[in-house]
Amino acid sequence: MRKLKNSELERLDVDGFKDAEKTPLIIVLDNIRSLNNIGSVFRTADAFLIEKIYLCGITAQPPHKDIHKTALGATDSVVWEYAENTMEVIKSLKKDKVTTLAIEQAENAVFLNDFQVSKDQKYALIFGNEVKGVSQEVVSSSDAVIEIPQYGTKHSLNISVSVGVVIWDLWAKLKV
Repeated sequence: MRKLKNSELERLDVDGFKDAEKTPLIIVLDNIRSLNNIGSVFRTADAFLIEKIYLCGITAQPPHKDIHKTALGATDSVVWEYAENTMEVIKSLKKDKVTTLAIEQAENAVFLNDFQVSKDQKYALIFGNEVKGVSQEVVSSSDAVIEIPQYGTKHSLNISVSVGVVIWDLWAKLKV
């Protein structure tokens, strides 16, 4: 049970990442305030070969030292794009036949563990602001709402934790 050194992990380099087949998932960040959260999302996206990240509204963009601090270089591997308006991104994704999923607590939301994926479908996962969540307009325009079940006293998870939980769940379902 010896811990492995980084050199033993056989990870892709940036060019290898860019050439690798991607997981059919896109992340949309709707007005994220924390630069550390944004960096963490990039790092998770790199870990699971996510196709693309959209940074929308007030969401900061690389290069930025606080994003870099948590992304650890993932801003170089993961494709990303800035868009001022989240709704325009959602409309464009829907036009491209991408299923849009708001990660939020809402009426008629499907619990993440109950959500069934289709392996021939591409999904866009929309994560919202640390205080206000995904905007109501975006929630209303999404194809479905996915809720992470929670059983304690708190009403939400940190956005970077939510991204990790949802990406892991959908990645595992897509790889079965």
